[in-house]
Parts: sequence; structure tokens; C-alpha cells
Amino acid sequence: MPQSLTRLYAHLIFSTKNRRPFLDDTVLPRMHGELATVLRQMDSPFVVVGGTADHVHILFDMGKMHPPFELVKEVKRKSSKFVKTLGIRYDNFYWQRGYGMFSVGPMQRSEVEGYIRNQKEHHRKLTFQDEFRAFLQRYEIEYDERYVWD
Repeated sequence: MPQSLTRLYAHLIFSTKNRRPFLDDTVLPRMHGELATVLRQMDSPFVVVGGTADHVHILFDMGKMHPPFELVKEVKRKSSKFVKTLGIRYDNFYWQRGYGMFSVGPMQRSEVEGYIRNQKEHHRKLTFQDEFRAFLQRYEIEYDERYVWD
């Protein structure tokens, strides 16, 4: 086959270091825009970003040019650098070291997109930690609680 064709959606989740609520309402939309821009620059044609003051959810088409770890590394690096330009208050901004990435089929894309766009509503009842544990359980990912949070 002379052409390589892909459609690989991923749901990426990660938090600020120690879940510090750095991403207030003045910064959150700008951060979401920066995350989307970085992924689009890495050949991801479809990106939806949502989250709260202490974490983000990103649904995106992984494209075919970059392995997952490279995408995450660049997204975190560039967005962290961006936040630090927003003022002295953000000098100590960092993302947590780890992340969760979960596969999403094309038939579930709109459902996951709605979930991501409604993060503030979800987190009126559910903590980030409980939400993340639920994803790990749903995807049958074994984990050691001692190493999930930083």
C-alpha cells in the first residue's frame, strides 16, 4: 500500500504537580488553547481540551508522525514553558511527571468530547484522584497507588 492512513484517538489526562490549582479562570482558557496549538503543530488534526484548576483532559487524533511518549513530552514541556510567561505567580508551575492515556474508538469520540467539555460539572461531585482511578479500573490498568500521584 503506497499510503499510510490512520485514525487513532487518545484521551490524555494529567495534573499539575501535587494537584496545585494553578489554572484559575484567567489562565485556564489560555492553557487549553496552548495545549491544542502544540498538538496541532505536531500533526494532530482533531483536538478537544478541557479540565479544571488542577488537571487537564485532552482528546486528540494522534496522527502518524509521533509516538505517544513524544507527544506527551512536548505538550507538557511547551505548555509549562508558556504558563511561566504569564507572570511571577506561575514561576513554580509544573505538570506532574506521569500521565494517563486511553484509547478512544471513533464511535465513542462524541461521548468523550462531551465528557471533556463538561469537566467543571463532573468535578462538583468527584475528585481528580477518584476520576483517574475510575479510568485505570475501566481500562484494566494495574497500578500502585504510591506511584500515581506526585
